Amino acid sequence: SPGKPQALFSLPAPRWPVECEVIQETIEHIEWIPPKPEPFCPPMGPQQAPDTFGEEQGTVVYHSCPVLQGSCFTCARVGGAPGPISSPAAPLKSPQDTTLLFESRFESGNLQKVIKVGPYEYVLMLRPDLYTAKHIQWFYFRVQNTRREPLYRFTIANMAKPKSLYGQGLQPLLYSQRDAQSRGIGWRRVGTDVRYYRGSVGEPPVFRLSWTVRFPHDGDTCFFAACYPYTYSDLQRYLCALVADPARSRYCVVRALCRSLAGNTVYLLTITGPGSTAGKRVVVASARVHPGESGGSWAMRGFLDFLLSAHTDAQLLRRLFIFKVVPMLNPDGVVVGNSRCSLAGRDPNRAYGTALPGSFPGVWHLQAMVQRVLAEREVVLYCDFHGHSRKNNVFMYGCNASRDSAGTRLRQRVFPLMLSKNAPDKFSFASCKFQVQKSKEGTGRVSMWRLGVSHSYTLEMAFSGSTLGGRSSQFSVEDLKSLGRLLCDTLLDFCDPAPAKLQQCLAEADALLRRQMGREPGSGGSWSDVSPSELESSTSGSDSSVSDG
Repeated sequence: SPGKPQALFSLPAPRWPVECEVIQETIEHIEWIPPKPEPFCPPMGPQQAPDTFGEEQGTVVYHSCPVLQGSCFTCARVGGAPGPISSPAAPLKSPQDTTLLFESRFESGNLQKVIKVGPYEYVLMLRPDLYTAKHIQWFYFRVQNTRREPLYRFTIANMAKPKSLYGQGLQPLLYSQRDAQSRGIGWRRVGTDVRYYRGSVGEPPVFRLSWTVRFPHDGDTCFFAACYPYTYSDLQRYLCALVADPARSRYCVVRALCRSLAGNTVYLLTITGPGSTAGKRVVVASARVHPGESGGSWAMRGFLDFLLSAHTDAQLLRRLFIFKVVPMLNPDGVVVGNSRCSLAGRDPNRAYGTALPGSFPGVWHLQAMVQRVLAEREVVLYCDFHGHSRKNNVFMYGCNASRDSAGTRLRQRVFPLMLSKNAPDKFSFASCKFQVQKSKEGTGRVSMWRLGVSHSYTLEMAFSGSTLGGRSSQFSVEDLKSLGRLLCDTLLDFCDPAPAKLQQCLAEADALLRRQMGREPGSGGSWSDVSPSELESSTSGSDSSVSDG
């Protein structure tokens, strides 16, 4: 229990499927806050980028494809494939050869094939989630042998989703190792002429993401990513520092919830103030069930940083609640660079309720843990941290049923409405949805609600940024971390024993719903005769799509 000394925290190396080759280098990045917000880039429209050559005209300069032994996961080991690894990058022909050297066989990396179609133009293919033929969105790879002067064009030719924030001003992320070492600059948004468009007329359709960029230095080592990477090893380093800290470890216990299919630890943190836990209610939070949504890990970092701090509000939260936190539900997917699936080859956030512990250990053990807690205490809130690739801003999905009373439906909206007031430049209450669609029955949010957690939410953070509060800029790591802190602030507002804030938000939610239905505030009538589907459209829901399966 919190307050007791903990054993020395070990850092076992990540375990990989034996089909995966893994380079020995350790990849780490510094954290950095841009001196000013990075604005959206002007969207270029959906038309095809100019002067794009066909892949058949080019030369393959990188090809890394795991040879999967059958269609399902079998076993894993530290370091992945045994024996010497191959050289998937084409060797340089001379010191004057300007061909870029690509690599992605590191933690969370995803790049399968690169074709050079011009002096400084490359067509890239991403790897589908392991043991599937789909779910293609996350990318993270390294380039070396850069030149500073030329304008390079990169085109990812096999994206899966019909719509993307890349068509609305989102830019890829670049990390320059030389800038990090000499100037302390980390990940930054780059790219001009960013386009997202349909790339084929066949079925199923594929989509292309294209951008141009100039590298900051000659001979640099750079990385590109879809969102700020946060790896399994990053989490382990964070937890190791936490356990070694005499102050924070007094009220935080780190243990294993379970082991993943590959044998990686799914960590469970229990956070509360020292002393008696009698009468304390419980808050449950989780992140990274979808490995490609790394923004969820940064928001979780902010949540944990604040909760474990000496701030008076953090002390009050620890005095009032017991927090059960699973910061990385799908470590295997994070390790191998998947977008959505675990090594079971399926989306674990559609497996709640039907999951077997041997197939989806993370979600099964999380659900079992919540059931055990509910037998003894009230769980006041469940929040699952996600990222969203098609909608700007931050928003929530909650749970309403057709049989719910008007009061219940209004109370479901109070927590997101309070969060929108605490984060007016990031959180969009208008984007929140509360309808429970049949296709979402297997999600963590709906499953916890069915178990009896009356306030159960998915927190969605855009891959891009915010259009609210006078800002029109892309999110930084600090923006994402601030959402975790603001969630803590909102929890205190939500549970304030003085009823004024709750009553104000109930009245405001009621007025908003009446305006939505074309009724006048104060005109009376019950919401119980209005179905959730009438209150909101079912469009722009979760970040899944038909192409995700």
